[in-house]
Amino acid sequence: MPHAGELSDLIGRIGPLDSGAMEQARVRQRQLTKPRGALGRLEELAVLIAGITGLERPRWQHRVVVVFAGDHGVVREGVSAYPGAVTAQMVRGFVRGTAAVSVLAREVGARLVVVDVGVAADLDAGLPIVHRKVRAGTRSMVEGPALTRAEALAALQAGAEVIAAEVERGVDLIALGEMGIGNSTAAAAVAAALLGCAPRDVVGRGTGIDDATLARKTAVVEQALAVNRPDPADPVGVLAAVGGLEIAALSGAILEAAARRRPVVLDGFICGAAALAAVRLAPAVRAYLIAGHRSAEAGHPRVLAALGLEPLLDLGMRLGEGSGAVVALGIIAAALASHDRMATFSEAGVSERITGR
Repeated sequence: MPHAGELSDLIGRIGPLDSGAMEQARVRQRQLTKPRGALGRLEELAVLIAGITGLERPRWQHRVVVVFAGDHGVVREGVSAYPGAVTAQMVRGFVRGTAAVSVLAREVGARLVVVDVGVAADLDAGLPIVHRKVRAGTRSMVEGPALTRAEALAALQAGAEVIAAEVERGVDLIALGEMGIGNSTAAAAVAAALLGCAPRDVVGRGTGIDDATLARKTAVVEQALAVNRPDPADPVGVLAAVGGLEIAALSGAILEAAARRRPVVLDGFICGAAALAAVRLAPAVRAYLIAGHRSAEAGHPRVLAALGLEPLLDLGMRLGEGSGAVVALGIIAAALASHDRMATFSEAGVSERITGR
């Protein structure tokens, strides 16, 4: 089983952004054939990704969408509009290419990687996914911890190792997503614990639940926090007490991506809760994060504010799967293409701005 020392080693590998590469990128932006700042956030994205990668002109070549899947014992409390069996069914849909994230990933030229870190079903070993199951779903967090600390650490390590393998394959940009019926309940509990806010401030409608189910879901999160009393100063303990296997794996993936100097594009509320835990473990991670979109899920704006992130899109999406992150990849592609392939004033023979007026 993994141990805390391995997590400490991972955290120790995360450094600051490359300020030299960022300055070089800014200089290039000032030389491109456009008024300074005319491309707005596209310019900011290019400079940020230069700082993350250490490259003045980072390229858009090999991108991947990694979706971590896991089930939740809390589903037995009636918090979702769908049964837990849907998690495994959707994993198979991802592989068939019929799910939303599958379609969207193909559209932007991103490879889709699906990871079983905790699905409560026996998925065929021949299914073309990454098999990293820690256990078959979590325990119900209203009865005690959803995971043991060792299980949470194992999920963190699984997420980190998946990203390490992808980087070895040459991936230069990582979008993250998740699949797990009941995981918006777990994410709300994680967010409430880490932010110190009331569950009602972060519990949302998830799969589209009605008012009665929303009230029950809020009460379940309140009960889980009362039973487990997670310590916000101990992010691993929070993930174990009220989190999920795919949420912990996402946190590990975020840490490894930052250590490997790769940009991380986050999806919605569940990814945001995982990112919050990762940033609490290693504050330097914050600089490596790009919020793909603002989810319609109630707690997501609060999580984004805590992370200090301004999302690229706000389309009223709340599907999960990494769908919002994938849609945002088109904007990032535009940022990097314009930064790399636009001509400078001297290359184009265009007169620069008149100074001194």
